[in-house]
Amino acid sequence: MNNNLRFELSFKNISQLENKLNFCKLNKIKNINIPCKGIIKKDFLNSTIKHISKYHKEFNVTYHYSLYHQYSQNKEKSYQDLLDFLKNYYLNRKYEILIVSGSNKKKNFDVLNVLSKIKEEKNLKVKLGIAYNPYLTKYYNDITERERFDRKLSSGLINSIWFQYGTDIKELQNELNYINKTTNEKIHLFGSLLIPSIQFLARFKFRPWKGVYISEKFLCSKDDFYDFTRELVQFYENNNITPVIETDFASSDKLAFIYSFFRNKR
Repeated sequence: MNNNLRFELSFKNISQLENKLNFCKLNKIKNINIPCKGIIKKDFLNSTIKHISKYHKEFNVTYHYSLYHQYSQNKEKSYQDLLDFLKNYYLNRKYEILIVSGSNKKKNFDVLNVLSKIKEEKNLKVKLGIAYNPYLTKYYNDITERERFDRKLSSGLINSIWFQYGTDIKELQNELNYINKTTNEKIHLFGSLLIPSIQFLARFKFRPWKGVYISEKFLCSKDDFYDFTRELVQFYENNNITPVIETDFASSDKLAFIYSFFRNKR
């Protein structure tokens, strides 16, 4: 399964990006994700894409495109920027795109809005990834996720689904069952994976991530969290869901520790 793993990179400048890409090459990591958050947006995101496309064509890259972080001036300008981005993708086909609304949805400029507009574009045939949060209904009293998913899927533009991270496998199974019943064509599935550390637990307790459900049981016990992580890895493998490592991995010790969860499954 290690060969199918995807790794999300975080970096503050092109020099850091270059170091992490070289680390990936040394460790035979080919599948990487570039997020669109923090400072990785707009001009810096464009510079990142140009750098990887020019110097590191061997990587299989998925770029995240956050409508919130890429928003500029107004929705018309922001949509044109997205369209230019997609046209470049259509011409080069060197990478995949995961399109997300972002942590704070812009009014009348979220994934549903733009998918309906992209569908009307002539001579633009793209396939996009979308995010899915299986935990919104049970833990955040948001009952719209399935409805939004159905509407996204009906656009005909979707080829991959990316599950948000959480620690309730039963709820994840329920939503996976729904998706499997809903989708007729082949859809690639990806699942977020966090490898816990003492530092991560402390930070998450102090400032939880929006929309990310982690049980108090696991926040209070690193060993229980490790056991859950192995269960989640096994669940992903059993259901053909490709794990996306969102934890820092760019050292030999960190990478070896991550791989240990795939060797020591229950």
